[in-house]
Amino acid sequence: MEASGYYQQFERNIDIIFDALRVGLDLRTTALATSLPLEIYVLCEVLNQGGAQYRLTTEGVERVGEFLAQFEPQKAATEAIMARLLADHRAMMRTPEGRVLTKEMLIRRLEYFNEAARQVNVMRTQQALGSPDQHKSGIGAALQK
Repeated sequence: MEASGYYQQFERNIDIIFDALRVGLDLRTTALATSLPLEIYVLCEVLNQGGAQYRLTTEGVERVGEFLAQFEPQKAATEAIMARLLADHRAMMRTPEGRVLTKEMLIRRLEYFNEAARQVNVMRTQQALGSPDQHKSGIGAALQK
């Protein structure tokens, strides 16, 4: 999928993730529990580089809700920032690793949220079908013995 496709699906992807957390999907045994808050933080840094005003104060997966609460009232402005960043082929931002293209940072975040939403949908389907939790069966159960 191209960057424009990820961009068009961003709001839907965030809603899927937030909705799953709201109804109690447990991410503690998955990589999402760690990566999701970090990716939201990086996304906010990229958006702030483009002129947004995101301020995160929570830790863990609660950060998804905090981001969504800030995203909703400034949705149009955020989407305009994203469109502008995706169109700018020269904008750079400083990171601990050095300078990187802001557009690339945004594209990577959009790809991440697309994949995270897909994973959450799979987990919700498994939960709805009554599949056992990942941490209570299989390799996890064998390691606990």
